[in-house]
Amino acid sequence: MPHAPNPSVPALSVVIPVYDEADSIRHLLDEVVSTLRPLMAMEIIVVDDASRDGTAAVLAAAAWGIPELTVATHVRNQGQSAAIVTGVSIARAAWVATLDGDGQNDPADLPRLMAERARLPPDCRLVAGWRQERRDTWSKRVGSRIANAVRRRLLNDSTPDTGCGTKLFERDAFLALPRFRHMHRFLPALFQRDGWRTVSVPVGHRPRTAGASKYSNLQRLWVGLFDLAGVAWLRCRPGPVGEVRVVRPASAIVARSEEVLQ
Repeated sequence: MPHAPNPSVPALSVVIPVYDEADSIRHLLDEVVSTLRPLMAMEIIVVDDASRDGTAAVLAAAAWGIPELTVATHVRNQGQSAAIVTGVSIARAAWVATLDGDGQNDPADLPRLMAERARLPPDCRLVAGWRQERRDTWSKRVGSRIANAVRRRLLNDSTPDTGCGTKLFERDAFLALPRFRHMHRFLPALFQRDGWRTVSVPVGHRPRTAGASKYSNLQRLWVGLFDLAGVAWLRCRPGPVGEVRVVRPASAIVARSEEVLQ
């Protein structure tokens, strides 16, 4: 008789890193709830990366009305990658989705990513969002296009858009990755280094309606070039062994069977 699913274990954990997003995070949380609650058991983990505005107060108020919400807070600002690692470490589901806290990622894309994952082979452990129509400034779109072209040429990760915050990945595979400050920008290459397949799926992208971007194009370029060299070096180093299947000798299996029969 099959076991009933454990309702205390969510089917999906949604991790949202935030830094000074008091004006956008509550609306995003409401969208996640309205999209996913009718479809599956889920949890939302928001990691406040030491915000200086009223983000903490907004999250505290939201927690009263959203039972699926867990809030984690960094005492010191650690960066977006560290916030994602914190959220994934807390997550209870086997698969984790991420969204940026600025509201530009559309939670309505998450069920489609889940459906796409169900159709993929078991060795595909990352479904990355692909923003085909960016709703950013002209300079930001051009800078991103150049950065993506350089990254694809150097890393050969076959991923058109690694900067999209909408992603779906297996929790354990993510936690096995090497960690550094801006690792979230290179997840496809890091997953592939560990022997996993990755796939990109078109997703929506919305204009920012509140708050401000935390990085200028120059900052993104400098950080991206520095980390790109590091990831290229990692790609040349042996990755972990991956999945291990243990096959016992036939003699051991026969001996065990005889013990059971006796």
